[in-house]
Amino acid sequence: MNPVRLKRDFSYADAQQSDMSGTKSGPGTSQSRIVSTEDVLGGKPRIDGTRIGVYFVHERVEGRGLEPRTVADRHDLDVADVYRALVYYHDHPDEMARIERERKGLRESAESDPNVATGPADLE
Repeated sequence: MNPVRLKRDFSYADAQQSDMSGTKSGPGTSQSRIVSTEDVLGGKPRIDGTRIGVYFVHERVEGRGLEPRTVADRHDLDVADVYRALVYYHDHPDEMARIERERKGLRESAESDPNVATGPADLE
């Protein structure tokens, strides 16, 4: 499946200009829909009010080829928040690369530890 392509002229700031309630949002306002707090997901960016990370949304839409509406429906999200997460992902490549490295390191560490199950074969 082909990954979803976002318009080049659509930015993270554009995605945050308004939400469904009509409240202004965006950089510098309290209504920003993509947030990072140290006590949730280890400070990784996520959709506000959820534990659904930007990287998770990217994996589902661009990694697995799911439609943004499908991801929104499965996780009880506004489809606009799915697009905001995708825009954030592409507007912050260094941060996303760091998260990918961390995930890869954790996976490799878990795979080398015989006490950690990383797949169905480990449960036999």
